Amino acid sequence: MTTPKGPQLAVLPTSAEKDARQGAQVLQPSGWPMPKGYANGMAAEGRIVVTGGVIGWDADERLADGFVAQVHQALSNIAAILNEAGAHPEHLVRLTWYVVDMDEYLANLKELGRIYRAVFGAHYPAMALVQVVRLVEKAARVEIEATAVIPR
Repeated sequence: MTTPKGPQLAVLPTSAEKDARQGAQVLQPSGWPMPKGYANGMAAEGRIVVTGGVIGWDADERLADGFVAQVHQALSNIAAILNEAGAHPEHLVRLTWYVVDMDEYLANLKELGRIYRAVFGAHYPAMALVQVVRLVEKAARVEIEATAVIPR
């Protein structure tokens, strides 16, 4: 693996042993700037765990109040789904976020980063962010799909 230019994130593998244990490798082309809060790509081998679109409601299907609270609940729900499969946040290789208001997302980046790290730590998989007209649950502000790979 080549060492990328610029500051390194903690998620970059430092040895073959770490790659084998986590089952995921951050793909960072040489010379590209380091992304902030996500990876350009991931490679992994193992058992694939895929969630559906997860929204910010609790077990009683009550949506959290507001965008940031819904993100926190959605991420916590994803962590619970991963746990059911024996997966952990470091096994995440991709997240796709669907938001109904991009400006709402951008206005809350600092708080979202704090919440993300509280739930998943400093592991940043490949991510995509898409603004949509609305979600199936009319009051939902965010929906997140996750893909994880549990190493063999």
